[in-house]
Amino acid sequence: MDGNGLSKMFKSKNLINLTATKIIVMKKAIIASVVGGIILFIWQFLSWALIDFHQPAQQYTEKQGVILDALASQQLPEGGYIMPSLPKTASEEEWKQMMTETEGKPWASVQYHHSRDNNMVMNMVRGFLINIITIFIFCWIVFRLAAPTFQNIFLASLFTGLIIFLNVPYINFIWYQSHDIYAHLADAIVSWGLVGLWLGWYLSRGNRVQHETIVNRREPVIAD
Repeated sequence: MDGNGLSKMFKSKNLINLTATKIIVMKKAIIASVVGGIILFIWQFLSWALIDFHQPAQQYTEKQGVILDALASQQLPEGGYIMPSLPKTASEEEWKQMMTETEGKPWASVQYHHSRDNNMVMNMVRGFLINIITIFIFCWIVFRLAAPTFQNIFLASLFTGLIIFLNVPYINFIWYQSHDIYAHLADAIVSWGLVGLWLGWYLSRGNRVQHETIVNRREPVIAD
């Protein structure tokens, strides 16, 4: 067999091996995503329901009936409201005056809905599916790490949780002083830390050869 024949044979074999490796990696990513999604889902249930870390941001008041009746009587459109505030057409001078007059006084942020939907099952299904998709995207990043070791995967997961926390809950806290900021911090560290432990153990097992095959995709050079 001449050099061209050997080159075609090795290329064909390499393509088969690469395809098989991709299938194995995809299976690992799916399993990792489902289990990781379950971990996130369980922690979310603990944080928002069983342990109720977010209770400071969703407290009960015996005056809820009076407040809701007052809001309903105003026939407000659905949406979010900051009070006190001004219409968009207000001038800069009006905004300055309002800021001065309201300094140190009570204010409120309201998310108003005309009708409550208690379809808990559908909400939980949607949340679980989003968790799986989130972990799958993270796995896509992990498989492209130069060295997907347990430590690197765990740290990448932990840093991802911190990025999520800083980018949304903490930025909102800076402006609106949400009362469950520490619960969001716990969510970021604990949930993504647990996900990092799982993915670090599962994805780093025997993945060196698979990783090199996908990243490098080198083909043997056959001399003529």
